[in-house]
Amino acid sequence: MVSLWSFYDSSNLKTQRKNEPVRVVTLGCSKNLVDSENIVTQLKANQINAEHEQDDAGADVVIVNTCGFIEAAKQESIDTILRFVDKKQQGELDKLYVTGCLSHRYRSDLEKEIPEVDAYFGTMELPALLERFEVDYRHDLIGERSIWTPPHYAYLKISEGCNRTCSFCAIPLMRGQHRSKPMESVVQEARNLVKKGVKEVILIAQELTYYGLDLYKKRSLAELLERLADVEGLEWIRLHYAYPSKFPREVFNSIARHSNICNYIDMPLQHADNEVLKRMRRQITREETVDLINYARDAVPDLAFRTTLLVGFPGETEAEFENLCRFVEDMKFDRMGVFEYSHEENTHAYQLADDVAPEVKEQRSGTLMELQKPISLQHNEQKLGSTLKVLIDRKEGGYYYGRTEQDSPEVDNEVIIGAEDYLRVGDFAHIHIDDVTEYDLHGSLKISGK
Repeated sequence: MVSLWSFYDSSNLKTQRKNEPVRVVTLGCSKNLVDSENIVTQLKANQINAEHEQDDAGADVVIVNTCGFIEAAKQESIDTILRFVDKKQQGELDKLYVTGCLSHRYRSDLEKEIPEVDAYFGTMELPALLERFEVDYRHDLIGERSIWTPPHYAYLKISEGCNRTCSFCAIPLMRGQHRSKPMESVVQEARNLVKKGVKEVILIAQELTYYGLDLYKKRSLAELLERLADVEGLEWIRLHYAYPSKFPREVFNSIARHSNICNYIDMPLQHADNEVLKRMRRQITREETVDLINYARDAVPDLAFRTTLLVGFPGETEAEFENLCRFVEDMKFDRMGVFEYSHEENTHAYQLADDVAPEVKEQRSGTLMELQKPISLQHNEQKLGSTLKVLIDRKEGGYYYGRTEQDSPEVDNEVIIGAEDYLRVGDFAHIHIDDVTEYDLHGSLKISGK
């Protein structure tokens, strides 16, 4: 449905619209968060009263940035859209726009099923969304954006899209082919973030290791890291979402060489049974994966290795799952997450029978996380009595919560410090580790000379 006001050209009406509160509601991953930050940046630069979803009460316009990755995420996106449709029908909302992955992938279905939304946009249609506010896309704002994370850290997207052919993944359907951001643009954005007080940037992409292949005809992630490490005031650089097949191993040399590149990597491995890996089209074997992990740990002895595994893939037998369990026990990952397979239409795996029962997927997920618990505890126990550099993220309920360089926000361990130690959110502190659990460290401020 096209809003009638887009056909009028009244300066008074434009002024009124620019004063209307606009709220952007973000669902899904950190890549969506960065997209929403850019939406708000563009709107604000055009004098539109736009904010994040901190309080949508009283908003005249809502933009929902959706996720369409797996079934649970799709349902959450639909429920959120319907919640705002209800507000619109009750007269609490003037306009409702939907963008992001779900909208990109299912636009025609959504337009038929939920016609109350004023317009749907895909993942690469920010200029079209801005046209609804009668403003133009500001190219001069590239590298500038609002951030909604705590002000001392931010996500930094270095590319868009993905050229990998994993049979279970719908991301290429929603984000298109891989497109690297120019190195100069990424470095400038990092500098801009540091000027705003950011001390840690978390590099994100659908697939980090493909960076540069399109622009520079070679994998250029290590070169990008070298340039980012020289950005004055940037104290932590963290890597997320690196694909194991054909991994550029010189990246580990860069991590080892620079103190401000965190001894941390997030590398989703998905599985370790060779037959399952073949059906997943992961382009790597268990043996090659083990060799890569061993190389990484030799190159960066204090490396925290985070991975994500997928259970219940079509045809996954008990024997194949047992191979995955043994792999987890052998590799002793520092951090680990588990997803249950979601049968996504238009993916290669959709041609296979989704033959692992939901209750079996859930049981296998639980089994892996139970295997990981003592491994995580063992890693944490090795830190007892040590003093670690910790970035303080927040104060809550009488405690400070921070992270070491081996922990990423929201998904990894936290360091919990009593409020009797005076600390400042956004600062680094040297914390003595007094106690540990499977997924947390407990510490106290290390006083110089004690």
